[in-house]
Amino acid sequence: MTARSTRRTTATRSRIAGVGAIAVAGTLVLAGCGDHTDKGSTNNSGGGSSTSSAPLAGKLPKDIRDAGVIKVGSDISYAPVEYMQGGKAVGIDPDIAEALGKQLGVRFDFQNGKFNQLILGLQAKRFNVIMSAMNDTKDRQNGIDSDTGKKIGNGVDFVDYFTAGTSILVQKGNPKGVKSLDDLCGKVVALQQGTTSEGVAKAQSTKCTKDGKKAITLQTFDTDPEALLRLKQGASVADLNDFPVAAYNAKTSGDGKDFEVVGEQIEAGPYGIAVSKESTQLRDALQAAMTAIIKNGEYQKILQKWNVTDGAVTEAKINGGS
Repeated sequence: MTARSTRRTTATRSRIAGVGAIAVAGTLVLAGCGDHTDKGSTNNSGGGSSTSSAPLAGKLPKDIRDAGVIKVGSDISYAPVEYMQGGKAVGIDPDIAEALGKQLGVRFDFQNGKFNQLILGLQAKRFNVIMSAMNDTKDRQNGIDSDTGKKIGNGVDFVDYFTAGTSILVQKGNPKGVKSLDDLCGKVVALQQGTTSEGVAKAQSTKCTKDGKKAITLQTFDTDPEALLRLKQGASVADLNDFPVAAYNAKTSGDGKDFEVVGEQIEAGPYGIAVSKESTQLRDALQAAMTAIIKNGEYQKILQKWNVTDGAVTEAKINGGS
């Protein structure tokens, strides 16, 4: 989600400035969406056309082409990127998946799971790809645990499709006066475990102690809505999450009365569709489909729908993250 794995903490200018205007119908992310212990399918999202009419169907592996479906692992509680509405996965990712499905002649079936277990699920072949606001990072590409630096798996390949940075979300009115990461030293911060935001917070906590200040007290949760609830209750001073998600919650939670975003985005980086290392044909088919929807304008229309056009990529890179 948010972007997810340790990223450098230098600030950058907002790459998605228009997201603050998001007003999307649907249940608030604070209420929580989906059962994260349920690895079963949601109602199918992403209606692909038949392979006979899809221009890029021939690029898919035969077994997927014959099945007519790409199974997608996703933590479907990250509005507006992906969330549940009426029993169906909706949001930026499902809309992009549907556009890809038209090119490939398959549908994308989103299956709900805990974010920090998605790569394990991919390696266990419970689904074909991950599409869950997951940051493309070198550690994930190489199967490295960002906390320990140890190799824990074969890693995954990414097809990049969006760009976002980490943002700081605080209570409305910013009662603790938080303006930047430095203001979080010695404070309690709630966030979703296994995300880029967790890596950003840990790196900042180390910086705090090196600067002679108190470390950040981290409260980590399986889902971002749990972290948001702690912030709303005043049990933490901030929640760190991806900018489009932070902006969405600032706009919608409590009709805009619960939260606000402070400071600038922190080191924006690419979201990628994760594919196992051995699935090179599927990876290349997805890259071709992404390239096609970028060129035909459908990709831009989706981002316009969700007011996130400043997060657009112009090229579907493979493993473009750092």
